[in-house]
Amino acid sequence: MCLAAVLAAWAAEPARKKTASRVPLKKTAVRQPLEAPLAPPAGIPADAARWMRSLTLRQQIAQLVVAPCYGDSPSMRSREYQSFANLVQNVQVGGLIVVNRVVNGVVKNAEPYEMASFLNRMQKLARVPLIVGGDFERGASMRVANTTKFPHLMAYGAAGDLEATKLLGAATAREARALGVHWVFAPDADVNNNPANPIINTRSFGENPEQVAAHVKAFIAGAKSDPKSLVLVTVKHFPGHGDTATDTHMSLATVTADRARLDQLELVPFRAAIGAGVDAVMTAHLNVPALEPVEMPATVSKNVLTELLRKELGFKGLVVTDAMDMQGLSKQFPPGEAAVRALEAGADVLLMTPRPEQAIQGVVQALQQGRIPADRLRESIAKMLTAKVRLGLQKQRLVEVEQISEQIQSPDYQESAQRVAERALTLLKNERDLLPLRNPGEACVAVLAENRYSQQGRKLVEEIGARAGSMRAHWLDPQMPKAELMEVANSLVNSCQAVVVAPFVNASAYRGNVALLGSYPEFVGRLLESPVPVAMAAFGSPYVLKAYEKAAASVATCSTSVSSESALVRALLGEIGFEGKLPVTIPEFAPLGAGLAGAKRSVTVFGQEKPQ
Repeated sequence: MCLAAVLAAWAAEPARKKTASRVPLKKTAVRQPLEAPLAPPAGIPADAARWMRSLTLRQQIAQLVVAPCYGDSPSMRSREYQSFANLVQNVQVGGLIVVNRVVNGVVKNAEPYEMASFLNRMQKLARVPLIVGGDFERGASMRVANTTKFPHLMAYGAAGDLEATKLLGAATAREARALGVHWVFAPDADVNNNPANPIINTRSFGENPEQVAAHVKAFIAGAKSDPKSLVLVTVKHFPGHGDTATDTHMSLATVTADRARLDQLELVPFRAAIGAGVDAVMTAHLNVPALEPVEMPATVSKNVLTELLRKELGFKGLVVTDAMDMQGLSKQFPPGEAAVRALEAGADVLLMTPRPEQAIQGVVQALQQGRIPADRLRESIAKMLTAKVRLGLQKQRLVEVEQISEQIQSPDYQESAQRVAERALTLLKNERDLLPLRNPGEACVAVLAENRYSQQGRKLVEEIGARAGSMRAHWLDPQMPKAELMEVANSLVNSCQAVVVAPFVNASAYRGNVALLGSYPEFVGRLLESPVPVAMAAFGSPYVLKAYEKAAASVATCSTSVSSESALVRALLGEIGFEGKLPVTIPEFAPLGAGLAGAKRSVTVFGQEKPQ
């Protein structure tokens, strides 16, 4: 559900009619209503105990809810602002998570100062300081503009540089705190071993569980390295979202692996993260029959969250649900029931429930009916408030706006991001020594962006103009008519000595696949049918290369970041070599670890030299 729809639902408030669920709702006997707030448990920080005693029962439960916001700063007179103010001041939710607006199909990031201003206004309205989260998987740039643009995690896997991953963690923590974000929903600990995975893909470090675990530990160490930039670090999506072919934003996914395989693969990075002192674990809306015999999301499974995560793996920190507006969960239960089941299962924090007040009411009723023990809720409320104290929010909840520019876009961070993007470039095939280009002025580049309003590939075209002005670059979009695309293809075939095709394929919510869009496949097919040598340079998902194995050369960047665009141009011109090693298997195309070193003057395929 998009945030605009959520806000409209909050404003409308008559509760929607509950829909039938595939999983039966639990029936409980009605008991005497309980209205008294829950007493704080012994041993929690004094400030956390004080906050807990100051809240009503309903307000205590509201502390477990984290609601979405865009991070921009609407007028105080606007309906949107009033919706947020109501959530913070009246409902008294425990926190906010910064999400992106989507305009014309293009993600729009928040502006740093506007976001800081909005968060300060919300913090001033809050009785108890808000905890603010963000999915900063590739640093704050995933949600906030004008911050260091780090590559995707898979690029870090291809570069194989744990120190760079550690710096990514440190930079993420520093930029997050400077912007008013305290809870980083990163790193991704999923092992992406399913090429058809439409939602994890480049968000994962790779498919080797030990390598993923090593990068996860490095990120955690970096994020915890500076006490001045203290954040909560989160691994996700438990118990492992890598071996799925379904986007859980759209429906419930299933992991069919048996328990032995889960232990050997999916759970390896999570065990490593727990051992490294990770603060939080995010659940997945996955059906995992090996762990839960009843078909239901892991988010609401006691077998997964309590028996496995809490008891067997020994995790003592915060368990946060994945976004509860995702259809992998919301199709199963209405908001109140989903909230109750998640808490029953062992979750502590309810992230992005589509109707916060319904969720809170559902939990209140479950407590009054004896369905949820008071101690189960008391534990989660105390954890949430204790986390706020650990973060120092009782001392300083506001963003120091004048310090933001000193903390974001550090030259050292930018240099590291560019170095990783360059070292991640993975050359998988190079017939006829096509790359680097011998005569760049007689070669052409075709950028296949995912949306006509997108900035994808703009930096690549700019760099070509700056470094090789005579090389022609065509920026295309999937909304172009097929006839127009084919006209461009014919022009390239007739006028270029070599063509570099640069498709952008992102794993993104509600897309459902990681294939080329529109008439792009026919466009590329026309080029491959011609005698002109074609190099495929995949931005984002490396798996797309398999569909175009007739190309003379194949390059995986494992990211769609602008740093990857600059890196590719340098490699095409021979300014840098190709150092990356493929962190995943591309079935029937390239094995895990494939990658040619440098630009060799021999016919080479998949890292194996072949005699000419």
